[in-house]
Amino acid sequence: KESLNSFSSAPNMETLLSPRSLSPPLTIPTPSPLSLLRPISSQSAKLTKPESPVPQNLSTNAKQACAVGRRRLMMGGLLMSGLIVSEANLPTSAFALTPVFREYIDTFDGYSFKYPQNWIQVRGAGADIFFRDPIVLDENLSVEFSSPSSSKYKSLEDLGSPEEAGKKVLRQYLTEFMSTRLGVKRESNILTTSSRVADDGKLYYQVEVNIKSYANNNELAVMPQDRVARLEWDRRYLAVLGVENNRLYSLRLQTPEKVFQEEEKDLRRVMDSFRVEKI
Repeated sequence: KESLNSFSSAPNMETLLSPRSLSPPLTIPTPSPLSLLRPISSQSAKLTKPESPVPQNLSTNAKQACAVGRRRLMMGGLLMSGLIVSEANLPTSAFALTPVFREYIDTFDGYSFKYPQNWIQVRGAGADIFFRDPIVLDENLSVEFSSPSSSKYKSLEDLGSPEEAGKKVLRQYLTEFMSTRLGVKRESNILTTSSRVADDGKLYYQVEVNIKSYANNNELAVMPQDRVARLEWDRRYLAVLGVENNRLYSLRLQTPEKVFQEEEKDLRRVMDSFRVEKI
C-alpha cells in the first residue's frame, strides 16, 4: 500500500497509494458488523504481548515525556541539517518545528487520510491499514470497514445519533479489553461526540473516549490490604466514522493521555483529514 502514485510527476511525492489498486481484488473473509469497532491497541497487534500493559507509574510517565522531547529534537535536527540559515535574517517563528504529514490514499477500498511522516506502517496488525509512532509505541492509528455482504449502510444515521454511535464505540472497546486476570478494573468515559460535514460534502461522526486500566500489585494475595490497585495505563481513543459504498468506515487513533496533551493539534489534523470515497 505504500507504492508511489504513478500519476504524479514528482519523484519524491509523499502520497501513498494502495498496491491493491494494481491487482485483482482478493477474497476477504466477511467480518461481523461490529468488528470494525474493534480497537487497535497494543493488545491486538501481533508485535506486542497481550494483557501485558506497562504500569503507569512515574517511570512510565518520564519515558513518555522523554519520548516526545526526543522526537521533537530529531525533527529539529533533520530540519536544521537540511537548511542552514541566519537567525538575523529570519523571524523567530521561522524556527518553529512544523510537523510534516504524508497522505495515504487507498483507491481500492475508497478512503484516505494524513499521518505524521515519521510514523511507520505495521503489517499483520489485524486492520486494513495500521501506522504507529516508532518511539511511543502506544500511539497509533488504524482504519477498518464493514463488509456490504454482512450489512449495508446507507448513511451514518443507520448508527443513530452521534451520542448513540459513541456508546456503541465505547461498548466495543470495553468488550475487546475484557481481561481474564484477577483484580483488573477498567474505568471509561465518553468525552465528546460530534458530527461534521467535511469539504467533500459527506457527514462524519467523531467520538472521543478515555479508558483507564487498574490492576492489583499482588492479585493472589489473601489479605485485602496486600492487594493494592495500581494504574496500568491511561489512554485517549479517537474515532472518526463515515459511510460510503454501503460500508461503515472507521479511523481510530490511540495515544497515552499525557502524549495527547502534547500532540492534540497534530492528532486532530489526522482526524479532520479522513475521507471516504466512492469506488
